[in-house]
Formats: sequence, structure tokens, C-alpha cells
Amino acid sequence: MRLDRFLSNMGVCTRADAKRQARAGNITVGGAVVRDASMHIDPSADVVVYCGERVAYEEYTYIMLNKPDGVLSSTDDGDGPTVIDLLPENLRRRGLFPCGRLDKNTLGLLIITNNGALAHDLLSPSKHVEKTYRFECASPLSDSDAELLRRGVDIGEKSPTKEALLSLTSSTGGVITVYEGKFHQIKRMFAAVGNKITYLERISFGGIKLDASLCRGEWRYLTKDEIASLENRK
Repeated sequence: MRLDRFLSNMGVCTRADAKRQARAGNITVGGAVVRDASMHIDPSADVVVYCGERVAYEEYTYIMLNKPDGVLSSTDDGDGPTVIDLLPENLRRRGLFPCGRLDKNTLGLLIITNNGALAHDLLSPSKHVEKTYRFECASPLSDSDAELLRRGVDIGEKSPTKEALLSLTSSTGGVITVYEGKFHQIKRMFAAVGNKITYLERISFGGIKLDASLCRGEWRYLTKDEIASLENRK
């Protein structure tokens, strides 16, 4: 891999900055000053120091973010602030994207990564990855409506929604787990039984639970155990 690409991929600097710093003698590889940022290195073996700081190689980045209200789950800021805007500049340079989306007004857990293969696997309909939400709805849910939501309802697609888990904490609130990711699925499910979602927060995705210590808009790296649990899903 080219040195300038390595530094850019790690979020350390732009390629143009890498070239300038190399010419200034501020980059070393294996202890030797390198003045040509186009040189090829072995990211997993070579020791790279940029402006006095060693740059550790990480092929992929995995982040948990507690999405606030009004922020888009995208990488394009054409319609307002995005979840990527909530990250520091060095991470924004790493080509990160949300693994799946939450509606603009839906809160809670987002996994952000640059591992496209893993994201594709987690979002594949054939994998039935579980997603759990805390909800509030406009009207009390009857026992029959709750049972319909559990069994599957017609939301206007080729087939009804798959079986879901639903538990009520009040007449208008509770927790629901679905195993697919149709567009606006939870909202459309409740509309199918004549109700309306007024609050929705994702609290778990693929077995990863939202860290209760994260305030809205805050983030942290996934732990090694959390990453392994995602990567080892069958």
C-alpha cells in the first residue's frame, strides 16, 4: 500500500498533507526518514511515524453511536446533519458509513463501520439479524393488536412481516424485536393495526446492546468482544 494512502486511510491526514510532511522529513518508516509519500509499505509490518506519533494499522473501524433526534443516518449532508458529522475529523476521513439506517426521528443504536462485507452480511434478509426497539404509540394496544404484531401484519409488500417479539410495559409502550429491516417497518406495522408510533429508539442490533453510558450524539469504539460477536454470526 502506498504510504500516503495508508496515512489517509488511517484518518491521520489527507494524501496532500502526507506528501508535504514527507518532503519536510516528518515521516519515518522503520526508523528511516521517507521523503516520497508514494513509496509502498506493508501496513501490518512496517512501523510508520507521522510527525512524531506512531500510526497503528487498523484494517476496519467499528463504532457504536447513540443517534439523536433530527440527524440523518447517511454520509450525505445534503438534507441536514448526519451521524458522520458527529464523529471527529480523523474518523470522518476513514470512509465510515452507518450499518443500516434509522429514520431521522428515530433514536438509539447505530453501528458505524468501513467494513462493507460485514455490513452487507448483517443487513442481508437471509440472515434475520435481530433489531430491538423501545416504543411508544398513540393509542393503547389491545391484546388482539399486540398478537397481530407478533404474528406478522400486511404492510403492503409481497408478504406479511415475519414473526416478532413484543412485550408491553404499559398500554401504549413496550419493546419489540424484529428480524428483518423493511423501510419504516415498525411504523408501518403499527399503522397496519390502526395505531401510530410516537417514540422509537433502537436499543439492540445483532446482539449488541446500546451502551447506557452514551448520551445522545455520543459514540465509542466497539469492544473486541462486540466485534467478534458480529463477525462470528452464522
